[in-house]
Amino acid sequence: MTLAPTYARYDVTFASGSGCVLVDDRGVEYLDFLSGIAVNNLGHCHPAVVEAIQDQAGRLMHVSNLFYTAANVSLAARLVERSFGTSVFFCNSGAEANEAAIKLVRKARPRGDVIVAHDAFHGRTYGALSATPQEAKQAPFAPLVPGFVAVPAASIPDAVGPETAAVLIEPIQGESGVNVMPEALLADIRRACDAAGAALVFDEVQTGVGRTGSLWAYEQLGVVPDAMTLAKGLGGGLPIGALVIGPRLQDVFAPGDHGSTFAGGPVVSRAALAVLDVIDDDAFLRGVRARGERLLEGLRELPGVVSARGRGLMVAAEVAGPAPELARRALLEQRLIVNATGATTLRFLPPLIVSDEQIDDALSRLGALG
Repeated sequence: MTLAPTYARYDVTFASGSGCVLVDDRGVEYLDFLSGIAVNNLGHCHPAVVEAIQDQAGRLMHVSNLFYTAANVSLAARLVERSFGTSVFFCNSGAEANEAAIKLVRKARPRGDVIVAHDAFHGRTYGALSATPQEAKQAPFAPLVPGFVAVPAASIPDAVGPETAAVLIEPIQGESGVNVMPEALLADIRRACDAAGAALVFDEVQTGVGRTGSLWAYEQLGVVPDAMTLAKGLGGGLPIGALVIGPRLQDVFAPGDHGSTFAGGPVVSRAALAVLDVIDDDAFLRGVRARGERLLEGLRELPGVVSARGRGLMVAAEVAGPAPELARRALLEQRLIVNATGATTLRFLPPLIVSDEQIDDALSRLGALG
């Protein structure tokens, strides 16, 4: 095998996909309740996204960030219009977006600490990894970038002080099992940051772009951050990341402070605009919330499910048996794609276009595993 052994892959090769269905190289269909880990929010090969990509690819694909393109300027304007932001830095992934956020807050308060929560996941590049206090992920690559302070989420307000550059936090922790941060805690963190002159950065790489039933998760929380990072669902399946910068930090970056060769290219920008055209709709987002409740209620009724939690279509279930084995059996026996984020935790991230019937089908397939 010529691929580097950095992933524990299943022995399945996918060849095509449409909506919530994937087809392997033998013609077998699978119901996808993972969406490429919250990437394919509109499902596989959504017609509007495909059309935008095909049209732009036939016109212009790359010019570098020494110049403007209409698609990239339009996408930045759309993100600013639909958020607290005043400007946007584009990149290629969630980890890159978090790296940009770390540089932003460190320049705003030189040598300041960045406070992160236990069980957080912000990426695998060096700065983002240093903000991810998980021993198994960090230990092989020590020494890490200094200046990160990891504390239990509930202790973050008390940890913020004059030496704090920022708090970097996921409104809902995704990779550690869909742990929803209490709204009161996020409000306390906001007040602590304001009192100390520190920035508050929300990592919305997984929660953003409609996943929780609002365009951005912060819109349901009553707390507005100073910056937020995006990726995953923004590109409709193509790689893109973004750092949305609010008024407090809008004058920090200067030319030369950060950059990326491929970031915000016209093809991926057109794809992202097509995604937002569909998802940024009140009726669509109400549907996400309603189908999320249907999924949660159905999971709670299944034998072997101890509890279920989440918001919108970002859902997890605690199960009585080993979750990794259950995810493997779901894939190979029931052709249902989910994943395990821990020893007893299953995560469900279906496309936001999933139907009630497909949710019921997924629950039936899970139930058949016993």
